[in-house]
Amino acid sequence: MKIRIKRLYLFMLQTFLPQFLMTFLICLFIVMMQFLWRYVDELVGKGLSIDVVAELFFYAALTMVPLALPLAILLASLMTFGNLGEHVELTAMKSSGISLLTVFKPLMIFIALVAVGAFFFQNNVLPKSQVKMWTLLFSMRQKSPTLDIPEGAVYTQIPGYNLYVKRKGKTGDMLYNVLIYDVSMGTSYPRVVAADSGRLSLTEDKQHIVLNLYKGEWYEDMRSSGNGAGNLSGDLYRRESFHDKEILIPYDDNFTRMDDDAMRQQYVGKDIAQLQQTIDSVQLRIDSVGSLLSRELQMAPVCGVQSYRAVYRDSTYAYERVPEVAMTVPIHFDSIVKAMTPADVLAMVSRAAGEARNTKQDYEFKGYTVNDDNFVLRRHQIEMQKKFTLSLACIIFFLIGAPLGAIIRKGGLGMPIVISVILFIFYYMIDNSGYKLARDGRWPVWQGIWLSSAVLLPLGIFLTQRAVNDSAVLNPDVWMNVLRRITGLHQVRKLSIKEVVINDVEPQKAAEMIQRLKESCQAFLQRYPGRQSYMDYWHGGFDKAQLQSLSQQMDEVVDYLSNSRDQMVINKAMDYPVIRQLLTYHPTRSRWLGTVLAALLPVGLAGYAVGVRHQANLKRDISHAITVCDQMTAILNGTYDREMEYDV
Repeated sequence: MKIRIKRLYLFMLQTFLPQFLMTFLICLFIVMMQFLWRYVDELVGKGLSIDVVAELFFYAALTMVPLALPLAILLASLMTFGNLGEHVELTAMKSSGISLLTVFKPLMIFIALVAVGAFFFQNNVLPKSQVKMWTLLFSMRQKSPTLDIPEGAVYTQIPGYNLYVKRKGKTGDMLYNVLIYDVSMGTSYPRVVAADSGRLSLTEDKQHIVLNLYKGEWYEDMRSSGNGAGNLSGDLYRRESFHDKEILIPYDDNFTRMDDDAMRQQYVGKDIAQLQQTIDSVQLRIDSVGSLLSRELQMAPVCGVQSYRAVYRDSTYAYERVPEVAMTVPIHFDSIVKAMTPADVLAMVSRAAGEARNTKQDYEFKGYTVNDDNFVLRRHQIEMQKKFTLSLACIIFFLIGAPLGAIIRKGGLGMPIVISVILFIFYYMIDNSGYKLARDGRWPVWQGIWLSSAVLLPLGIFLTQRAVNDSAVLNPDVWMNVLRRITGLHQVRKLSIKEVVINDVEPQKAAEMIQRLKESCQAFLQRYPGRQSYMDYWHGGFDKAQLQSLSQQMDEVVDYLSNSRDQMVINKAMDYPVIRQLLTYHPTRSRWLGTVLAALLPVGLAGYAVGVRHQANLKRDISHAITVCDQMTAILNGTYDREMEYDV
């Protein structure tokens, strides 16, 4: 049976897949650079071959996939739906009767397949790549650095030897004014070799350094060789002059790859079955040790009194409580201590302190053992949970990126990258915090590892619901208007000459409208000549109805003047301020609520300070509107100096 795929689904896949591949490679490159910056000091100067470094980078790239994949999905979905929204393609789909969920459907199926593949990658591929990567990295750490002896500085990279060379030959193998400190037997009595020149080379097996020295001296303190520091008759110091001398220094310059069996036994090299087996065995050991320690604590005497004792019944040992013994004669400890000699008291106290100290150290050691087992158990449980978190993270980031891109409608690499980085940093901080809480045992493992998913999943569902319902909650213009209403940001009018004008501006009608607007502005300023008092402000502020009427009247004047064919009229109409309805102009509707807010002095004083500042700005705008009315009237009457306006 031939399966037919809808053209819309093919279009969405063809749009998303190139973006996803590109962003995945970019994100993988970024995390690889972070890996390189972290371990570059352990790679440089070791003389590693290209194939070894390439192998390390290959396994490191596989290890970094869980970090790059969710970020790539978030960025690709943001870019895809941002481009569709910016080019009105998403609007065209909705106008055709296609819901946003239908548009999401093919990509959701693809992301689900990616999530399934991510699970198998985490379980089958990632453990092997981590074993190979860490084995190579530890092998590189143990490799001796390449011999690169500097001029005029002490070279300390040869174990047990410090080498100083004043000058080197052109080829680099000839050394001049050589000074060698042999501290392999200790730094108290080093052997010192000084030579006029020398030649450095390696043996064929690269296991030793060969130094051929010419015209030099050998100094050695014989006490370092075990002849006896107190034997004054022995030779305590030796000096030897030579013309040609060869020194063989142990130095392994080969790259030896470590065995990866030890790394396979770590939690990073195990799949789910192996992790579960280790968790069961460690949990059994913890339970057994805990039961044994519990019995020991029950059997241990406290101040010489034993609460439990072991009895042999029916071929098995059992523990029973020791019967309490009632004292028939009271014991006076003070009299007993007074009857003892000071030496006996000191011995008794010392013995008791020693027993308490030994008991404390014993149980501290046992506690460390149990804590180590619990730490190993938590690390394996964390690795077990991580096998599943990557798959869910892929789905969550798609649920966040796709609707968010449809809402912001910004494509390209600008806005999507900024939003992706902010969201991913937020996710990484939560995930890392949960991981540390789980690793240290402060939270249960499942709570710490799934914390980031629990925080971001509701956000993805909320954004999807908002995008499907075409909600304006996340519309930038809506939030900008709210911000203007709260902060009082100024808004500038933007007008231009219309190409087609149906009703031309009549100067007489325009002058009448401008005169009425001027009178309304003057009436408002006469009603509020000065700053309102504290109680007047909280009991009502400015008249909201009068402000709305004034704003509507000014918009009508500007709208009528926008039909003019005179550029001067258009430019001057843009000078009319925008009368906004800020919350600080009239803070309350009821008198009793204003009284309550005024009584809250910290809140009331802060609100009053902001409010009177916004009111002063409003009255200044209205005064400016009166000036613009006079200038507009002069323009309509032909008495306005246009040349002065252009000069300004």
